Amino acid sequence: MNLTQLLDAYPHPVGPIRILIVDDQPVNIRVLHQVFRGEFEVLMATSGEQAITVCREQHPDIILLDVIMPGISGHEVCRRLKADPGTRDIPVIFVTSQNQDGDEALGFEMGAVDFITKPINPIIVLARVRTHLALKLQSDLLRSIAMIDGLTKIANRRKFDEELAINWRACQREGHPLSLVLLDLDSFKQYNDTYGHQQGDACLVAVAGVLTQSVRRPHDVVARYGGEEFVCILPETDSLGAMQRAETMRAAVKALAIAHQDSAAGPLVSISLGVATQIPSADSSPEALLAAADAQLYLAKAAGRDRVSAIELT
Repeated sequence: MNLTQLLDAYPHPVGPIRILIVDDQPVNIRVLHQVFRGEFEVLMATSGEQAITVCREQHPDIILLDVIMPGISGHEVCRRLKADPGTRDIPVIFVTSQNQDGDEALGFEMGAVDFITKPINPIIVLARVRTHLALKLQSDLLRSIAMIDGLTKIANRRKFDEELAINWRACQREGHPLSLVLLDLDSFKQYNDTYGHQQGDACLVAVAGVLTQSVRRPHDVVARYGGEEFVCILPETDSLGAMQRAETMRAAVKALAIAHQDSAAGPLVSISLGVATQIPSADSSPEALLAAADAQLYLAKAAGRDRVSAIELT
């Protein structure tokens, strides 16, 4: 199965398929590069530390990883990748001159999906990589379906939980602020009672649409948190920036001009928003940040709804 057939069978979500080759010997990288060039985008790393950085920044679809390297070993690289929510789903194939049963067993125990011994046989390597790519693309497709809210077609609560963990660790690692915006539709029970649940569902879909349009960066996440509640993850966003984004969301929902005759906030559908910002640290947690955003949402509603309330945690 070539690349075109792979993508036809299991469409890749974003960009070309990327293979990361990790080996401290440039000659070995060149050999593998010759195998894959023209069919996949090839990324390269010559140390374990570099491999981990490339995985976090470039998100390859599969990794061919040498075992014996100076610094941290391939086994340790694999262990660290599998411990990180942002990289744990990347398949790892060990490529090594070690060929004892115990070596293979240890590789699989570390989380590898396959074990290829040197010297490289291009036909075998290409066949195995295609097989594992097909399995990964299939798994990615199923996971993406499981992460989508059935009504609004945006990310669901499960996807939010996953993305929050990933962004928390990334912002903690870089020392960047992370902001959460938690919001819900004002007096939505009354909306359903007045206009019916079918119209209520249409309202939720419309709101989800403008919320998604209100975030401009590809790494921001808008998700349905539950019922009439939505949440937005804004990595590398300070308190002022998050407040501005929340106000943009609030205005966008009002601009829909959906009538709501029984709302306590006015004649149109509106939202109340709670914003919390923090630079993640070992002494804090994503759960505490979410709780702070929830508390701010409560304050916004208590103050009259259709407004933003925010806090910056230290």
